[in-house]
Amino acid sequence: MTVESTKVSFFDRPNIEMGTINIGQGIPFGIECVTNPAIGIGGVYGTWGDSYDNDSLPAFLEQRLGHPIPANERLNLSELGFLNRHHIPLNLTTEQHAELEVEVGTRFLSQAIKACNWQPSEVEAVLIGMSAPVSEDYLNRITKAAGIPDSALKVSTHKACDGSTSSLHLALNPALPENKQLDQNIAESLYGKKVLVGGIEGLSRFIVSSHDPIALQMFGNAAGIVGVIPGKTMKFLAGRSREVFDDEGVLQVAMYYPHSKLKAEGESNVDVTEPMMNNIRVAGLMHEPEDGSSIAMAGPMGMVKLFVRTGVQVVRDVYAAYQSKLDELGMAGKSLAVAIVHHANFKINKLKEKHLQNEGIVLPMPWLLTEFGNVSAASNMIAFLRELPNLKPFDHVLIDGFGAGTYYDALAIELGG
Repeated sequence: MTVESTKVSFFDRPNIEMGTINIGQGIPFGIECVTNPAIGIGGVYGTWGDSYDNDSLPAFLEQRLGHPIPANERLNLSELGFLNRHHIPLNLTTEQHAELEVEVGTRFLSQAIKACNWQPSEVEAVLIGMSAPVSEDYLNRITKAAGIPDSALKVSTHKACDGSTSSLHLALNPALPENKQLDQNIAESLYGKKVLVGGIEGLSRFIVSSHDPIALQMFGNAAGIVGVIPGKTMKFLAGRSREVFDDEGVLQVAMYYPHSKLKAEGESNVDVTEPMMNNIRVAGLMHEPEDGSSIAMAGPMGMVKLFVRTGVQVVRDVYAAYQSKLDELGMAGKSLAVAIVHHANFKINKLKEKHLQNEGIVLPMPWLLTEFGNVSAASNMIAFLRELPNLKPFDHVLIDGFGAGTYYDALAIELGG
């Protein structure tokens, strides 16, 4: 697992469709379409806002903070796997933020539908992970604008960086605890249907109220949307979810979404509600910053301690369940082609890989996102799409998500053919 060293902006890559969103002085927007017809899966990913490499980022962040980043708080971002990230201007109004993200979400849904060679009227569900939705009716607005029927199920998942993997897990695993909280089991109801799953993260907006230089250096905008047909183009094999509340507040995140905040000991920290017809909200309880800012986080080693130990346990449990499933299916000897892991930072993933290897679990875990920074729930879907051209029919893939809260979802799936 290595990190690319060339400083190439996402906008400068080949096969990127560029455009401008006419808000403020104009917001640059880039999107890439990826398809694998042999598997029957397609999707799109991309970003919006000006591109900042590691050299130009400090001056931009100085404008946001009002002072230079102290030398002892400047990160070696290339060692953490990030060479670029994308930010929007500082002076957009609340209305402009909403208009921008509705337009962004609409474009990603519309282009993902085209990548799958579907019609908007055929889409029966949209499940999107978002750390900080710009409005409570965000999914209704972007699905309507993309021509998706009102009857389609809309699921917004707010579990920070785990949002898109949790969404996919909901769509595939009927035994997931969240599915047990509903009158309608999402996975059972979506079997064989055309479903869009992804993450849309306007993190440049979200972190604008943060005073934390670590967070400001790490995060940026991006989105990734994948079209799947559960049970056909993507089959569930084994999976586990886990929550371990971050009592110490190592990674504190403001909840820009409704949550009851009332949890008895031993109860789940996840609210599953149906606020509107054909809408489900999965909301994870967060340790919120006391100063009212959007995010406050420990340094990279703090993130390692937060995510690695439990993350390794969850992957180990899924791997054992996967091996049992192979025995049940008479497929002993089959192996996972690749592990698609949330790109929190390179050191976290490298350490997880090392711990798993020490336990005899050897998984290819490619580092696939250098041009975006940490893009929270968007990262797993972008990484999957970047690996998609290399995958073959009936390959088995591990998808590993984790995020603030703290929430973990890992699942092994089989691709279609």
